[in-house]
Amino acid sequence: MPENVLIAFDGSPLAERALTYAIENFSDATLTAMYVINPINSVMDVEAGGLSAAEDWYDNAKSRATSIHGTATDIAVEHDIDLKTVTEVGRPARAILKYADEEDIDQIVMGSHGRSGIDRTFLGSVAETVTRRARIPVTIIA
Repeated sequence: MPENVLIAFDGSPLAERALTYAIENFSDATLTAMYVINPINSVMDVEAGGLSAAEDWYDNAKSRATSIHGTATDIAVEHDIDLKTVTEVGRPARAILKYADEEDIDQIVMGSHGRSGIDRTFLGSVAETVTRRARIPVTIIA
């Protein structure tokens, strides 16, 4: 059984299912929910909102991360489980893999894709990249 489990958590329904899976199957492990702030998203914010968006994107992203961590924590509390939350900045697959290597993670659990619409295709590539490059087991929830 793994001792340290990382759950990629973006607040999507599949991320919620992945967290629930990890809680139910690895309840004796230390569970960490990770949200990755992707700087590429700032480009879209700047294009949509002008210069003020360029100055505010990181604060907005941190607020979103806090909200998403709140959702993850609520799910853990419902199951009477302690959950560590962490936010990283960078490309999601790279950030997940780097954190797993640096923090002695021995299992990754994540949804097969996140959100919906056009992001669904992009985030599906995150799950694929993590699965192919991880040095540890990865459980994909569909």
